[in-house]
Amino acid sequence: MLNRVVIVGGGTAGWMTASYLKAAFGHRVDITLVESGNVSTVGVGEATFSDIRHFFSFLGLKEKDWMPACNATYKLAVRFENWREPGHHFYHPFEQVRSVNGFPLTDWWLQEKPGDRFDRDCFMMASVIDAGLSPRHADGTLLDTPFDENADEMQGLTMSEHQGKTQFPYAYQFETALLAKYLTRFAVGRGVKHLVDDVRDVRLDERGWITGLSTAEHGELTGDLFVDCTGFRGVLLNKALQEPFVSYQDTLPNDSAVALQVPMDMERRGILPCTTATAQDAGWIWTIPLLGRVGTGYVYAKDYLSPDEAERTLREFVGPAAADVEANHIRMRIGRSRRSWVNNCVAIGLSSGFVEPLESTGIFFIHHGIEQLVKHFPAAGWNDVQQGMYNDTVAHVMDGVREFLVLHYVAAKRDDTQYWRDAKTRPVPDGLAERLERWRTQLPDSETVFPYYHGLPPYSYMCVLLGMGGIVLQPSPALALTDPSAAHREFEAIREKTAHLSRVLPKAYDYFSRLG
Repeated sequence: MLNRVVIVGGGTAGWMTASYLKAAFGHRVDITLVESGNVSTVGVGEATFSDIRHFFSFLGLKEKDWMPACNATYKLAVRFENWREPGHHFYHPFEQVRSVNGFPLTDWWLQEKPGDRFDRDCFMMASVIDAGLSPRHADGTLLDTPFDENADEMQGLTMSEHQGKTQFPYAYQFETALLAKYLTRFAVGRGVKHLVDDVRDVRLDERGWITGLSTAEHGELTGDLFVDCTGFRGVLLNKALQEPFVSYQDTLPNDSAVALQVPMDMERRGILPCTTATAQDAGWIWTIPLLGRVGTGYVYAKDYLSPDEAERTLREFVGPAAADVEANHIRMRIGRSRRSWVNNCVAIGLSSGFVEPLESTGIFFIHHGIEQLVKHFPAAGWNDVQQGMYNDTVAHVMDGVREFLVLHYVAAKRDDTQYWRDAKTRPVPDGLAERLERWRTQLPDSETVFPYYHGLPPYSYMCVLLGMGGIVLQPSPALALTDPSAAHREFEAIREKTAHLSRVLPKAYDYFSRLG
């Protein structure tokens, strides 16, 4: 019986894995997590997809249990600033686009142009965010229709099964170090063995399978399945097992970041319930508002900008509050391991793969990898088919996200620096060029986006194309021959609903100050 799991590395990936496996298998699987006290975590992935709520639900955790402990806030969208031109912004919200007479409302927007902001005209979330509101009422109930957090048919679905059925209106933003500490207590309290130690050596047999780990203080650790959560170092998968790494650098050149954790008076500042990505000369700056501070960082390509220049730009962007804050410089490994599961080793998190955090995919990759590991958990016979399905699923997710991120740069109208001009001529992943030609005449749908599950539904592509402004788009020709009355009524209904929400929803900071 295969029932001994050894996780190497803590942080968000390690403790999410330990917590989820323990919740899934209970006492039937023995789980040991060993992490070094001398290795710091990257800690830039503070924002998430809305699917992450299924992770906490699987653990039996409610927002009031974990959010105050992690200084967490709600994220209703990604806000893109200056990608089209200085002073312009738009939202990619967590809200499915409505359909009228068989066509998405975004198509009707292109045809009718009821206003100059597709995100405000087609979605409720844009106006809710602009007003700095919470998606929950003061009593904790979720904002009005069309969202349902308790639909029975949604319980127990995987992320890929859930996609397309509904769209929850928000994700989370939190301090990853605090989440790791919270999950440490959760997992250890349920029987996970926690060792703080350095792994000195990885023992392999003649087949190349891991037989054990040699540690500095606890001697030899043995197990059946080993999970590599050692980050960009890839200690087990890439170093010991020498699994090749597939780089995405040819299409996504950003390989560096500098980050600041800036204390701020959030009551005075207010919380904009979204993650903001502000375009810069050689990349973009993220801004993530938490309860006690703002997390911010400049993601850039080292071929266009030096670390010193990036840090100076970031400090100027933040202002005086950043003066005495220590900067964390990060070199990012952009791409994925060729296979994330090799022999009896599975990589979760950065050791499996990573793309730049433009759409907050880092923790999504962790959650998806853990969920798929449980789905394909091995028996004593080590079925190669199960491993192959796992590897295909993980690779498809990362390759799909890669393509979606490349779209941001290709579609951005901005071209005022060499970095942005090069973004229009850089190679694109296989298949994207053909899809782009289709999208010029018809907005993306389920048949024309990346064909495998990768967490991003067609409406996400619509938002990027409509917001970035660098590609001329056309409405479906059929709409010119179709009565637009129903579409006009839907636009008006959205205006009325958002006006109502602006009157009844509390400010985001006010809601969180009561939650804790």
